[in-house]
Amino acid sequence: MAKYIFVTGGVTSSLGKGIIAASLAKLLQSRGLKVTIQKFDPYINVDPGTLNPYEHGECYVTDDGAETDLDLGHYERFLNIPTSQANNVTTGRIYQTVINKEREGEYLGKTVQVIPHITDEIKRRMMLLGESGEYDIVITELGGTVGDIESLPFVEAVRQLQWEMPEEDCLVVHLTLIPYLKAAKELKTKPTQHSVRMLSQEGVRPDIIVCRTEHPLTAELKRKIALFCNVKQNAVIEAMDASTIYEVPLKMLQEGLDVTVLKKLQINGYAAPDLARWREFLDKLNAPKSRVTIGLIGKYIELQDAYKSILEAFVHAGAVNQCKVQIVNVHSEFINNENVSEKLKDLDALLVAPGFGSRGVEGKITAVKYARENQMPFFGICLGMQMAVIEYARNVIGWKDANSTEMDTKTPYPVIALMEEQKKIKKKGGTMRLGAYPCQLAEGSLANKIYGKTMISERHRHRWEFNNNYLNDFINAGLIPSGKNPETGLVEIVELKNHPFFIGVQYHPELKSTVENPHPLFVNLVQAAKYYAEVKASAKAGRMEKETA
Repeated sequence: MAKYIFVTGGVTSSLGKGIIAASLAKLLQSRGLKVTIQKFDPYINVDPGTLNPYEHGECYVTDDGAETDLDLGHYERFLNIPTSQANNVTTGRIYQTVINKEREGEYLGKTVQVIPHITDEIKRRMMLLGESGEYDIVITELGGTVGDIESLPFVEAVRQLQWEMPEEDCLVVHLTLIPYLKAAKELKTKPTQHSVRMLSQEGVRPDIIVCRTEHPLTAELKRKIALFCNVKQNAVIEAMDASTIYEVPLKMLQEGLDVTVLKKLQINGYAAPDLARWREFLDKLNAPKSRVTIGLIGKYIELQDAYKSILEAFVHAGAVNQCKVQIVNVHSEFINNENVSEKLKDLDALLVAPGFGSRGVEGKITAVKYARENQMPFFGICLGMQMAVIEYARNVIGWKDANSTEMDTKTPYPVIALMEEQKKIKKKGGTMRLGAYPCQLAEGSLANKIYGKTMISERHRHRWEFNNNYLNDFINAGLIPSGKNPETGLVEIVELKNHPFFIGVQYHPELKSTVENPHPLFVNLVQAAKYYAEVKASAKAGRMEKETA
C-alpha cells in the first residue's frame, strides 16, 4: 500500500510548496522509493487551459493532453518521470464530477452537500494514484494558503484521511514563513504559530513544519517553534532562500527532511541517497566556462512564470554546455523596423515564444526577419514557428499580405490556418490539439542531427497549423518542412538551408526538458549561440586591430 504525504502552506502564498514537494520527492526517489506528486488547486476553473498567463503563469501540458498547473513542470523536471491527468485536480473538476453524478441520479435522492459528497470525491482523487500499485509514496500539494475559504474542502478531506488512516501511512508537511524584521534585527515566529493554530482549528495537525526564511534558524528558535506548534524539534526544518531551485533538494537533505519523513512513515531498510547526477548538474551550473545572451521575444514578459518551462530548459541546456545563459526579455509589442537592430544587436540568439492573439505578433515577425537576415541563431516555438512561416512568406516569397487566420481572417495567403476539425469547435476549454504526438524527421535535416533519430514524440498545445496548401511554395523557396506528423502530414518543424541555426517547431519542447535529460533543441541552440558569440568577438577584435594599426 502507498503512503501519503500532504503539503500545505501558511502565512502567505508563493512560498514554494511545489519546490519543497518536488525536493522531498527527489530525495525519497534517490533512496530507491517510487514517488509521484499531485497538485490540488482550489480555483473553480476545470483546468488552467482558459486562464490568461498573467493570471496563472504558463499552462503546463502532459503527454496525455491534460492542461495543468505549472507546478507539474517542477515535478517532472525534478523526478524525470511524466505526470498525467490524474496529477492535477481543481475544485472545478471536483464539483463538475459531483454535479454530473447528481444529474445521473447516483445519490438516490439525497441532499448533495460539501460534506460528505465533495470531500468524498476529493479523497477519492487523492487516493487514486496510490491505489494503482505503481508508487510507494504519493505526495499531494494543496494549492492556496491555509485560511482561504476556497481551500476549506481540501483541508477537511485531509483531516478525514488523517483520522481514517494509520498514523504511519499519512503525514502532513506545513510550509510557512519566518519573516525577518530589519528594524528589530530578528526573526519572528508568531505568523507561523498563528498559521499552525489555524490549521489545527480546522482539524489537521502538521507532523513537520518547513520554515521559509532569509536567515538561519538557531536551535533556540527551532525549539520555540516546536514547542508552540506541538511538533518535535527535529520536525522543524529550515528552508533558507537558495540561489537556484535546484539547490533546494540538497538543502533539505542537510536538514534531514527525508530522514524525518521516513521515520514518521515507518519506512525501514531504505538506501543512502544517490544524488551523483544531481550534484554533477549543480557543479556545472555553478561553474560556467562561457556566457551567452539570448533574447526571449514574447508578450507576457512582465510575468516570468508565463515562460517558466522555457527558462528552466535554458538552465538545463546551459549546465550541459557549462555556459551561463543570460536571458534578455524583449517585449514583442514594442519591436518595429526602426528599433529592431538597436534592441537585438547585442544578443547571441533569439527565441520567439509561444502565445495567442494578435497583440505583439508584428514585433515577433520583425524579430524573425532580423535573425534570418543577420545569420543569428533562431528558435521559434509554436506561435514563434508560425511567425517564421509568415515572415518568410512576406519577405522571401513576396506575399506581402500573408498571415495566420488567427490574426486576419480575410488574408489572401492564409499560410497558417485552422484545421478543419477545429473550425467546428465552439467550446474553448480542453479543445486544442493537446498532448504528445509523433513526428517523423527528414533524414539529414538539422532536426534529425539534433535529435539523433528520425521518429520523435513531443507535446502540443495549439489550434492553428501550417497550411499544407502552400507547402510546395515554401519548399521551392528554401524553407524546409523537416518534421511532419506521420498520420496527418501536418508540418511540425521548419528550418532554413544556408543558415547556421534557424528552426521553428509547432510543439512545445520546453515541456520535456529535465535536469537529467535536457532537451536537445535547447542544448543545440546554446551551442549555436556560443559559436555566434565567438564569431562576433573575433570580428570585433579584428576591427579594433585594424583601427589601432
